[in-house]
Amino acid sequence: MIDGNEDHTELQSTYRKYLPGIYRENDFLGRFLLIFESILGPIYNQVDNLALYFDPLVTSDALLPWLSSWFDLVLDQTWPEERRRELVKSAAELYRWRGTRHGLREYLRICTGTAPEITEYIPGMRLGPETRLGINTRLGSSGGGYHFTVTLHLDEESSISVNTIKAIIEAQKPAHTVYTLQIRGNSPEAEDSDES
Repeated sequence: MIDGNEDHTELQSTYRKYLPGIYRENDFLGRFLLIFESILGPIYNQVDNLALYFDPLVTSDALLPWLSSWFDLVLDQTWPEERRRELVKSAAELYRWRGTRHGLREYLRICTGTAPEITEYIPGMRLGPETRLGINTRLGSSGGGYHFTVTLHLDEESSISVNTIKAIIEAQKPAHTVYTLQIRGNSPEAEDSDES
């Protein structure tokens, strides 16, 4: 049995501070408001920390596929969690660089854990004795430079497949280009070259 003279200040709700002064000192009302505080407290905490649910570096693993769907990314669950989180975090920046060497290199670096070497073939230009720059000659590619080579060095612990790498390159490269994929290293997926 509870004695009516006992001090129940440790059982008082913090919501009492929002009541008019006449009700703040009522012990029963303070304990009664604890019911609502215990129900609404977790909701308030969730709303106060809502930004953390949208941060791919700290959100729960269960919400990561949902966040990736905002960028139309499908995460491979066999990849390490830190790579999946970094890919979602970098998705907006990667879309800005899509179709460029920098964008492809960063995408492959995040997915494979190693930065690839990307080289472009640009044919040379022959100048004759009658050539004058600006009159009948222009600098740059002679029209056949739409080929590039991606060289990846993968180790045995790499969990990414060649088909996944090809899918990434196909999605990130400019439409008019062709590429050669070379995988080097101790990976079971390593091969000399693959033209696409």
